[in-house]
Amino acid sequence: MAEETKVSAVRKPKGWLLFTANFIKHPGMIGSVVPSSRFLVERMLEPIDWDTARHIVEYGPGEGIFTREILKRMRHDAELVLIELNADLAAYLKGYVTDPRVTVIHGSAADINKFAAERGWDGVDYALSGIPFSTMPEGLRREILSETRSSLNPGGKFIVFQFSNKVFSYLKEVFEAVDKGMEFRNLPPAHCYRCSTATPAEA
Repeated sequence: MAEETKVSAVRKPKGWLLFTANFIKHPGMIGSVVPSSRFLVERMLEPIDWDTARHIVEYGPGEGIFTREILKRMRHDAELVLIELNADLAAYLKGYVTDPRVTVIHGSAADINKFAAERGWDGVDYALSGIPFSTMPEGLRREILSETRSSLNPGGKFIVFQFSNKVFSYLKEVFEAVDKGMEFRNLPPAHCYRCSTATPAEA
């Protein structure tokens, strides 16, 4: 049973230490020990239409680098769900409860449709992820991608960054339209993808 509570995304000093410790303990769960650059954050958030986005999900928020910037841009009546599989990081996020628009869930991204239904959402407008798809079991990867696709509202997007291009073929198997690019101003450089259920002609 997933646990949840309301949280904000204000970064605390101990967050970086906790993130580093968990990278050492569970390197397959965390893509990189180096914080995402502001350039990668901007590239990931650029496709979002903040005027219309009501239901946003972030997979693997870690210590909240992306979360903080999402909150700065979100509508006052929008909702953000953070799904964190790592128990230590989920507990860390639950330790500072200030923003009523955010819910953190200790659980798996494979359960996105269940979590959305529990909130009364009709679907997800944008899902963002930096979880390392190339190192997770194939069955789990397929389940997460399939469930994410089925959760998206018409016009919704799944926005992904990875440090390997292996995920591109996986994304193309599930989503009708996949645009890819690179953010070289990040350490290491990141592959970035924008996925939707629209056909290439409609995207």
